[in-house]
Amino acid sequence: MPKRKIKSPEGALTGSIIGAILDKKGKLPVVIDFSKLKIAVCDAFIICHGTSRTQIEAIADHVMDEVKKTTGMNPWHREGFENAEWILIDYGDVVVHIFQEDRRKFYNLEQLWADAEITKIDSKE
Repeated sequence: MPKRKIKSPEGALTGSIIGAILDKKGKLPVVIDFSKLKIAVCDAFIICHGTSRTQIEAIADHVMDEVKKTTGMNPWHREGFENAEWILIDYGDVVVHIFQEDRRKFYNLEQLWADAEITKIDSKE
């Protein structure tokens, strides 16, 4: 039986992810909104970076815990925990990218998807 898409209340998934990133002091969080693009594989990317492997893993674990607690959703796929340079957590409609700072600069997803709407999240630092 194929997996059913679990619908969360509007904004609950994104809000939960952003809140978890901010809780663990993720750096420079942004939301890349693909919803207005015709050839998008998901609705949004949420991107941030951390300053150490420990922080990156803590952000990823907290995102998964908070999303489960607030929406009941588990990720469809996750990867990158082996070396924690770039952890990806896929919730279907929203994909979370948690980078080490140098990897984020190298891959520069914000520039790659410059035609999408990009919202910088104020982290109050």
